[in-house]
Amino acid sequence: METFTCTVPVRFSDLDAAGVVNNAVYATYLEEARVAFAREVVGIDGHDEFPFFVVSLDLEYHAPIRELADVTVAVTVQHVGETSFTLAYELTVDDHLVAEAETVQVAVDFETGEKRPVPEEWRARLG
Repeated sequence: METFTCTVPVRFSDLDAAGVVNNAVYATYLEEARVAFAREVVGIDGHDEFPFFVVSLDLEYHAPIRELADVTVAVTVQHVGETSFTLAYELTVDDHLVAEAETVQVAVDFETGEKRPVPEEWRARLG
């Protein structure tokens, strides 16, 4: 599968007292990219069709974001398993790498709360 990219603007409220994006906000940038990826690539639009949970998040910081900039988030599918899939992310500002991350998502049956196989239609779109 090809890399999916989206742009997330840095908000003034994302900056901490030191004038840099707070470390916790990076997870929000990942979430915004993941939701856009789910809608545009996987074809999931809305909570009723969004039955997967993030069960693991690994985030490595490379450089601070010091301005109200646009963060480009590149999302790539790393692995599709029986009940889960792994996404890798690269966050850049003006073509400079600021962070890398990986999340593992598990498909869930909302009625039972149990994990379930990744639907075939998702599997096809995830590559």
